[in-house]
Amino acid sequence: MTETAISAETIAAAERLAGVSYTEAERAQMVENIAAQLELAQRRRQVTLPVALAPATRFDPRLPGFAMPLARGFFPASSAAPKLPDAAADIAFAPVAVLGQWIKAGQLSSRRLTEIYLERIARIGPVLECIAMLTPDLALAQADQADRLLAAGTYLGPLHGIPWGCKDIIDTAGIVTGWGAEPWRDRVAASDATVVRLLAAAGAVLLGKLTVGALAYGDIWYGGRTRSPWNTEEGSSGSSAGSGSATAAGLVGFSLGTETLGSIVAPSTRCGTTGLRPTFGRVARSGAMPLCWTLDKIGPIVRAVEDAALVLQALNAPDPDDPCQIPAAFNYDAALPVAGMRVGYYEADFSDPGAIDLDRAALDTLRGLGVELVPLTRPELPYGALMSTLIAEAAASFEDMTLSDKDDMLTWQEPGAWPNTFRKARFLSAVDHVQLDRLRRLVMQNMDAAFQGVDAMIGPSLAGPMLIITNYTGHPCLVMPCGFKQSETRSPLSLARARLEQGEASNGPRHTVPHTICLWGKLFDEGTILRLGRALEAAFAVRERRPPVG
Repeated sequence: MTETAISAETIAAAERLAGVSYTEAERAQMVENIAAQLELAQRRRQVTLPVALAPATRFDPRLPGFAMPLARGFFPASSAAPKLPDAAADIAFAPVAVLGQWIKAGQLSSRRLTEIYLERIARIGPVLECIAMLTPDLALAQADQADRLLAAGTYLGPLHGIPWGCKDIIDTAGIVTGWGAEPWRDRVAASDATVVRLLAAAGAVLLGKLTVGALAYGDIWYGGRTRSPWNTEEGSSGSSAGSGSATAAGLVGFSLGTETLGSIVAPSTRCGTTGLRPTFGRVARSGAMPLCWTLDKIGPIVRAVEDAALVLQALNAPDPDDPCQIPAAFNYDAALPVAGMRVGYYEADFSDPGAIDLDRAALDTLRGLGVELVPLTRPELPYGALMSTLIAEAAASFEDMTLSDKDDMLTWQEPGAWPNTFRKARFLSAVDHVQLDRLRRLVMQNMDAAFQGVDAMIGPSLAGPMLIITNYTGHPCLVMPCGFKQSETRSPLSLARARLEQGEASNGPRHTVPHTICLWGKLFDEGTILRLGRALEAAFAVRERRPPVG
């Protein structure tokens, strides 16, 4: 690149992409030395950075003055398990907490449970396109080991012998972890991610890898499009597409998903599962594909609120390999009452065009539980603009794919898909990026102030800006089914929209599909929203309804 390659006319044209305007004299000054700036950028691009290499800067959701909750203990619900049913499907759909009780009591072996899930995967998995890589030999070997340990008197906890599925951006040693994307479809991980090791130590049985939208976006992957078990003409949303679909259809006991901006909430909404997005920094991400270092989170997708608590307890461990991980106690006491809790809600979100009567009915349900509802207001800020930081980080993570034209290998090539998004990201302003980071801090301060007067918050899952806000502030979220609605088949989500929606409806037949509500908690206080979620789950009384596929 030489100085003569850039003219004042080139700069004038570039101004339109940056949304700025300069004078002729200012452009003339830039022509004198802008080539050196470009040369430095090109020299840096000649250095290939490992995908796992994190930036020097790190995100910490804790503001000055934050006090980490003191360790109070983990006390899950205790109740007698129902009688072991005869039907395999009834066993498959049982909550993890119940499956664990049957296994501990010797009424159900891990091998039998694993075989039940493997049979269901063989029969239903191809319909839903939710299995990226099945590992039956490994699963049966781990199940047999779990049974041997139990017979010898060693019980590893509530996940002992429970089969689970792993989102396919989380590494599993010796098993293809293809990130849902064609350039990596033959990628074999050399070691297990931290969360995989933790679940193995808890006695869980790995059934295989569950599909993920290519590079953690959407439900389209190199093997097809993952389907919702409630309407197979509709995708399961993303990017934890396979985790939501397989869990809802009773193909796994539980699964792991990840969320950068909606990837646990959206598939849980489409598939009717319960998902827990932990506080940013609680769960180690070492060994997971980095999309956005300041936003990525790993959490469980389950069929019952209590199960999310059991899985999070197993995942809650320090890991020095994740520079953003923050060791914290996980406090959970299922026996504590919810009556008297103060729960905030933003009236504007319940009046949003995307909110429906089921959302507003959830407020009445809370009142019936003796909860005090507290109306909240928030400043008018361009929350959707924060998404540009996600796009910039993701484009940086996969810069080599874009510059080498490997992005042409991806199946999804629409304007809102990653390839075009990453290309456009080259025109994002670094100055704007810094300013957006400052805006993020302002939003963090506002949320911190809002949480001072309430124990938790409730709101529509995908209406209003809370999905964006809480992902950027790092607050935990519990998404859970609250009822069912009639809906036409919807298209995939698009990051091109100012906010994430459930997709555009077609003019086809209507289907009965689940609807969810979200609870948000204070930083590192997942226990409160889990306790509140259990009470709501019992009041909603929709958890046991099964999809037509499954």
